[in-house]
Amino acid sequence: MDSIAIPVAIGCDHGGFPLKAALVAALRQAGHGVLDMGTHSADRVDYPDQAHAVCRAVQDGRARLGVLICGSGVGMSIAANRHPGIRCALVSEPTTARLCRAHNDANVIAMGARLIGEAAAVDILHAFLATPYEGGRHDQRLAKLTPA
Repeated sequence: MDSIAIPVAIGCDHGGFPLKAALVAALRQAGHGVLDMGTHSADRVDYPDQAHAVCRAVQDGRARLGVLICGSGVGMSIAANRHPGIRCALVSEPTTARLCRAHNDANVIAMGARLIGEAAAVDILHAFLATPYEGGRHDQRLAKLTPA
């Protein structure tokens, strides 16, 4: 995983709760700071609440990156991308996790707990955290993501 410890905000809804526990453990094992924005049980919650909490932590600098987990990852990614400065990618395998960091400077990822297993999610997390933004030719494209 990333050789530099960074603060990571993580959040989930009830569908992502078991997977979040595994990802929090992987983050802590790698020495990263963890801001656990909930949920803290399998009781039903509304996914936008956790998505907004994670995004606010990234926006205000308490976390450098964010991780969101719900059943499909779709709802979390939609909620996250409503926040200015947040570039959330829905990922289901490590290659996309690497590319969204390298080419799009994604600062949040969303995963679907009903679609990927624990081992795949940990691999995705490792790839996301270990990949730097390449900058260069991607800067101009990134600037176009924010409407004038």
